[in-house]
Amino acid sequence: MSTKRRRLSLDLSPLRTSRDFRLVFTGGVVTAFGSFISYVTIPYQVAELTKNPLMVGLIGVCELLPLLIMSFVGGALADYIDRRLLVRGSEFALALICGILLVNSLSDEPHLWLLYVAAFLTAAVAGLQRPALDAMLPRLVKPEELPAVMSLHSLGMQFAQLFGMPLAGILLASFDLAWVYAFDLLTFAVSLICLTLVKAVPPPVAADRPSLNSVVTGLKYAKSRPELLGTYLVDINAMFFGMPSALYPFLAQGLGGPKVLGLLYAAPAVGSLIATVGSGWTARVHRHGLMVLIAAAFWGVGIIGVGLSGTLWLTLFCLAFAGAADMVSGLFRMIIWNQTIPDHLRGRLAGIEMLSYTTGPLLGQLRAGAMARTGLGVNGSIWMGGVLCVAGTVALAAALPKFVKYNGRDGMALKKAADEEWVATADARTGR
Repeated sequence: MSTKRRRLSLDLSPLRTSRDFRLVFTGGVVTAFGSFISYVTIPYQVAELTKNPLMVGLIGVCELLPLLIMSFVGGALADYIDRRLLVRGSEFALALICGILLVNSLSDEPHLWLLYVAAFLTAAVAGLQRPALDAMLPRLVKPEELPAVMSLHSLGMQFAQLFGMPLAGILLASFDLAWVYAFDLLTFAVSLICLTLVKAVPPPVAADRPSLNSVVTGLKYAKSRPELLGTYLVDINAMFFGMPSALYPFLAQGLGGPKVLGLLYAAPAVGSLIATVGSGWTARVHRHGLMVLIAAAFWGVGIIGVGLSGTLWLTLFCLAFAGAADMVSGLFRMIIWNQTIPDHLRGRLAGIEMLSYTTGPLLGQLRAGAMARTGLGVNGSIWMGGVLCVAGTVALAAALPKFVKYNGRDGMALKKAADEEWVATADARTGR
């Protein structure tokens, strides 16, 4: 392999050097594969029961409310207890919710309200789990392997999305809903086995007890770091205006029906996968903030294309283009987070991060559904959202000059100094 190709290719070394990362990676890919199938199925089921795009968009509202609270709770807990136990317990709870959806689908008249309750509970449990998972990953590998870990983690999720969502479309067109939820339930068994085999990930030295004050400490730290604020605001803007996934069931009606629905959900993953496989170059780029802004603007351009396209192949291409841009943005945001945030704050900041990359899409679904009910229609809601995404990104670049100039080398030095200071002063804080 040439030097140029090695520089572009994905770094697989964390899978070779860390047993626990291999287990977390494997379990995560398997459970994500099933979860992406349900991710397609729940909006599809709501659309079938209501025939109303706004009712599909309301799923995002049900998911947003618990996330606003539980992400802070999960972040505080992740900085105080064994992060592996928190991830595993949450995974078991998610499996139970999937079982509820399975039972509901077997009913002659499935309850619509139960779908919204399941969305609410899933978001609440995810709010507990995701900060612990994000905070656990840096503890499983060497610091210099973090860019590769972020790429591999993203690759696993894109693989699951790429194959899980098209399979959902096939299953929905060929089998009863119960089989779809049953498949998802089976994947949870695999992930729970993998998480059980992972070694304990104890909390940092002199960990802060979960409390309102500890949450405020995390918020103050995030506010003091312009590179962190930039990652949050840019992603919220991009996803709020440029996330039209609530409209996919209705967009599919004009492009081929239910059999292409999974393709619409999976197309962004194709672009994300291509961007991830060729992500070796990201380790040599240090202007992380600038790259996040550029990628976010290209995401908006792709969404504009989706709204203006009237053919299936062009729509899929534009979604793939947008997915590649979003993946580049995501990789650099994750690198900023994991290379700059001290370990004793990692869980709480992961909770804030979760709010940034979930509130935008969830509110964006509501925005897309509401605008689609105006004179713009489904396609107009999509392309107008893309335009607003690009405009918002340009405005944020002007408003956040420190984020534009941010250099990753400076962030790594700050994290190292903060970690060393925390350990050195542990006895004084605990009164020993």
